[in-house]
Amino acid sequence: MSEKLATRPEQLESTTRRDFFKGATAAAVGAATIAAFGSASAQASPSAAFRPIPDVDIASLQRVKQELVQPPFVPEHDQVATGKPKVIEVRMEVEEKLIEVDQGAKVWACTFNGSVPGPLIVCHQDDYIELTLVNPASNQLQHNIDFHASTGAMGGGTLTEVMPGEEVVFRFRATKAGTFVYHCAPGGPMIPFHVVSGMNGAIMVLPRDGLKDENGNPVRYDHAYYVGEQDFYLPKHSNGTYKQYDSLMHGMTDMLEVMKTLTPSHVVFNGAVGALTGKNALKAKVGESVLIIHSQANRDTRPHLIGGHGDLVWTAGSFTDRPSTNLETWHIPGGAAAAALYTFHQPGLYAYVNHNLIEAILLGAAAHFQVEGDWNDNLMTQVRKPGPITA
Repeated sequence: MSEKLATRPEQLESTTRRDFFKGATAAAVGAATIAAFGSASAQASPSAAFRPIPDVDIASLQRVKQELVQPPFVPEHDQVATGKPKVIEVRMEVEEKLIEVDQGAKVWACTFNGSVPGPLIVCHQDDYIELTLVNPASNQLQHNIDFHASTGAMGGGTLTEVMPGEEVVFRFRATKAGTFVYHCAPGGPMIPFHVVSGMNGAIMVLPRDGLKDENGNPVRYDHAYYVGEQDFYLPKHSNGTYKQYDSLMHGMTDMLEVMKTLTPSHVVFNGAVGALTGKNALKAKVGESVLIIHSQANRDTRPHLIGGHGDLVWTAGSFTDRPSTNLETWHIPGGAAAAALYTFHQPGLYAYVNHNLIEAILLGAAAHFQVEGDWNDNLMTQVRKPGPITA
């Protein structure tokens, strides 16, 4: 940890210099990126395999404002693109807020649009995302955004740095089809601190002609839900209760120490234990196909639908790859997002979990699907009810 990060919280709060939270490496990379941005002399000679992205007259493209919604829900979108590529305008506001992760456990979260995870953005390949990122004056920290779906400039991180009271407009072309993480990355130790404080989300870049099965046939979904898995590192008192702080900065030093143990206090879906269970269970009907977009910005995870399967799973997130079929559990590495499609055949309650069952049951990484419809005895039935053992 740097000397400055080891100072007292009140000293941290009084510091406002833009480059304070950048590690030396991040600052050097950022300076080099900005210096080279648009400079032909900084370009190396392209290899024979290099294929430049053709220029587009941005001013000629249709502009569409996308209304972002809180997860697990996703914005309205076409599954197959209509017309030429568009400029998708989105607006995200950073909110630093106290949230309840579980009963008796609260944490100061860094959020995009007030939710953990941040909202899912949806576009089609070759669309442009034009983001207005707002950091209100009421916040304490500098923020930015790194889109794993973008190309260059540290994922946009070096072009989107905003201090409290500032906003920035940033645009990138979504050249790769798939599901991708985005997160705040202000530099140095503040990168993991912001990410595990909830400041991450995902973008889904659909192929222009829609999703395809393993044989190349078009597939559609009736519902899409976004599950953002989050690991939290809440400090504890010596008696085992969780500490609470009166501001984001006051808890930072303690949280950094817990983070270095690599042992989360909570692993949850959508910001809190039980956030997607009970009355908040995800809804579907027998015969409907559901696309589940699942991200984990920091740790590996292994989603599993108890009583169901991954009919089609884009495990690495790339929609241009052939999907895997009929999976029981699939793996998502930290810093990635994946998509799974399943058609429900039976009604009832389904548990959707991280199949490290310690994390699912004891730490909170579980959700529910509540499915309506008629039961099919041909798929499953209880042949005999429990009773005395017979010889």
